[in-house]
Amino acid sequence: MQKILVTGGCGYIGSHTIVDLIEHGFDVISIDDNSRSTLHGLIGIEKITGKKIKNYKVDLKNFDETQAVFQENIDIVGVIHFAAYKAVGESVEQPLLYFENNIFSLINLLKCVKEFNVPHFVFSSSCTVYGNPDSIPVTESFPVKKAESPYGATKQMGEVMIQDFSNSENVSSVLLRYFNPVGAHPSGLIGELPLGKPMNLVPVITQTAIGKLPKMFVWGNDYATRDGSCMRDYIHVCDIAHAHTLALQYLLNEQNKTNCDIFNLGTGNGVTVLEAIKTFEAVSGIKLNYEIGPRRSGDVIAIYANNDLAVASLGWNIKYDLTEMMRTAWAWEQKIKQHEDIEKQKASLN
Repeated sequence: MQKILVTGGCGYIGSHTIVDLIEHGFDVISIDDNSRSTLHGLIGIEKITGKKIKNYKVDLKNFDETQAVFQENIDIVGVIHFAAYKAVGESVEQPLLYFENNIFSLINLLKCVKEFNVPHFVFSSSCTVYGNPDSIPVTESFPVKKAESPYGATKQMGEVMIQDFSNSENVSSVLLRYFNPVGAHPSGLIGELPLGKPMNLVPVITQTAIGKLPKMFVWGNDYATRDGSCMRDYIHVCDIAHAHTLALQYLLNEQNKTNCDIFNLGTGNGVTVLEAIKTFEAVSGIKLNYEIGPRRSGDVIAIYANNDLAVASLGWNIKYDLTEMMRTAWAWEQKIKQHEDIEKQKASLN
């Protein structure tokens, strides 16, 4: 079994990707300092796959601790790098926090890839690198424009660093520019678990529906879209996860065209915020309490993917539609509530 290191393995996309990797015959270890995640993901992975995953609670900004993981696992053949801060709004408020965390951690990781001759690297990038595109859908050949947020800027910097590093060190890399991952594993055992107030749309929707949030806001309804709200390409997290497995297999089979190939991961369909809300209401039967608010700094107006290259090169296919995205996200939110209620009952009996 080939060993893969997943950074941010306890997180949302990381945990789903570990499940997919295991299901396709890979041996997986994780690095996650749990500063923005919990061990719940690892518990869910074990229940789904029957495999216990070793997680190193290491801050990637600490080079010595990061290096020690590689020293203990000299047979790593590939790295999938998720670990990063990812909230657009927070990055606008605290840019230095994002530059320090997202860039320094990548530098240390690449130093270890070089030192320990790891041949393959897959990077969790983002459609934010395109900024506000001149037209949609977006292809990989579109220019990288000025980032709309410090978060987007760190993804742009990360891509440049990996491209230059891959060319100088002859490492085979893939940059996966994904759009808006949503939903949860069909088992209901892992899903998006924001710590504190959720920053992404679907957790805001589900937490509003279940009563954790009194109401939600739609940030702006005067954009040049079908209904005035921002438009995104929402894609199920399991479809995103499987693309990482395919990207690794693509590299291992030496199918890459360059030292650093780039793929968009999206459904190819644009969905507005208001359309997403209506789809959730139809799936759940719950009327959401939402209010129109002002435009939010850092938000791109409209973006969705052309995914032809990933489909043709990786053999990637979309399995989940928007209805399934909302259905699995809602089932996950209900599972969380069920667990929280049980814990409250236990506490009240003590």
